[in-house]
Amino acid sequence: MNVFLIDGTYELFRHFYAVPLATDAEGREVGAVRGVVGSVLGMLEEDVTHLGVATDHVIESFRNELWPGYKTGEGIEPALFTQFSLLEEALVALGVRVWPMTEFEADDGLASAALAASADARVEQVFICTPDKDLAQCVVGRRVVQFDRRAGVMRDADGVRGKFGVLPESIPDYLALVGDAADGFPGLRGWGAKSTALVLARYGHLEAIPDPPGRWDVKVRGAVRLATELAAHRDLAVQFRDLATLRTTLELFESVDTLRWSGPRPTFFDLCARLNAPGYFRRARQLADSRAS
Repeated sequence: MNVFLIDGTYELFRHFYAVPLATDAEGREVGAVRGVVGSVLGMLEEDVTHLGVATDHVIESFRNELWPGYKTGEGIEPALFTQFSLLEEALVALGVRVWPMTEFEADDGLASAALAASADARVEQVFICTPDKDLAQCVVGRRVVQFDRRAGVMRDADGVRGKFGVLPESIPDYLALVGDAADGFPGLRGWGAKSTALVLARYGHLEAIPDPPGRWDVKVRGAVRLATELAAHRDLAVQFRDLATLRTTLELFESVDTLRWSGPRPTFFDLCARLNAPGYFRRARQLADSRAS
């Protein structure tokens, strides 16, 4: 079997800015939720059998206590923000396993689910469905891969190295040095993507990078400047790496068998009516019946 793990927050943002606005009978915006539900239903119709969705039930997480500039919900459009809980309700009604994150982030949920699913010998591949570079650290060979559904790009360990210049296990170190504007931490001054990739391709992790640039056995432009910056702010880089490191110990399910889709719940009928998408219920019901026969 294959297991598909979906970044619900990313999908909600993507559909909010990609599909026309739509409201329910009470004037509440539902267009992005309708788009995500239709997309997940399409995956099921393409013979996906086991799947789970991680969402950010709230934007803030434990990382906000570790770094004051870490991302918050500030600036999110109200018409989008109000659809967060509705998305969780809709996917549960569809019969999909949903993990709403509060203390942790959706990325941590995906990382934990990927590790747990890949530990089951019955699982052939785990697909982490998001283009988010943070999740590249979870890729393992060709067994756990990252899948950008919108672009149709699948990235295994070789693909991660081809894109970032480093192996998946070095991604947190990479982000610590170059920074992550989306998550709200700046990285170290002067450390760009190219120089970081060259250094980490040789040393792997922050601890292995020598302080004196004369001990570097890789040629990097501006090595003295980069080494000086790292030596002066190594503790800060380690802190940034901690922010970038996804947690994989969350206990989200006991068995991958619980991720098997078996059909929509009765509440999905009313949910589809609210989304003004009655065809979704018919499609889900027909698909469930065909799998049961």
